[in-house]
Amino acid sequence: MSTSGCLIAIEGIDGAGKGTQVDLLVEALRTQGHPVIATREPTDGVHGQRIRAQSVAGKPLSPEEQLEAFMLDRAEHVRDLIQPGLEAGAVVVTDRYFLSTAAYQGAAGLDSREILERNAALFPVPDLAVLIEISAVEALRRVAARGEERNLSFEREDFLLRALSAYAAMSLPYLHRVSGENEVASVHAEIMQRVAQALSRCGF
Repeated sequence: MSTSGCLIAIEGIDGAGKGTQVDLLVEALRTQGHPVIATREPTDGVHGQRIRAQSVAGKPLSPEEQLEAFMLDRAEHVRDLIQPGLEAGAVVVTDRYFLSTAAYQGAAGLDSREILERNAALFPVPDLAVLIEISAVEALRRVAARGEERNLSFEREDFLLRALSAYAAMSLPYLHRVSGENEVASVHAEIMQRVAQALSRCGF
């Protein structure tokens, strides 16, 4: 077993299928016998709940306040779960991480590159980040099909297009892109390929 763990982030806009792919990945890794910690951002902590409540109500914090709330939430997340998990030699799989903050707060008008640099300096950098790419139109169609109340702050075509643009501008050595327009099983298979390579690099 690795003694340094492996951090894997699944990224993408709302409706991309992140939750489905995280569930499939975690199940597959556990079946293979890997110690796995599954988590997400925003968390269910105080700051994460505040972010969710404000955004769902369509009354979000200002971009600067959102960023600071995400940073505070992530600091606790890393301190209480991610870092201990990595030190214990686990595979930590997170549904969203700081790439989402850079894309979404970038879409809100802040500097995505500066957000990436700030987060990479403060928090563990993923061993692998998988970006599930999907069009804004298809993403919103899937969100509507779920029958859930739309997040009025982020689940709008104009906003998602800006988030997609921010994601498209990212050039990171650990970032892999996969088409979310493909069948679920196909997306899962491609993610598993990349994760296997990441795990090998991590010493698993």
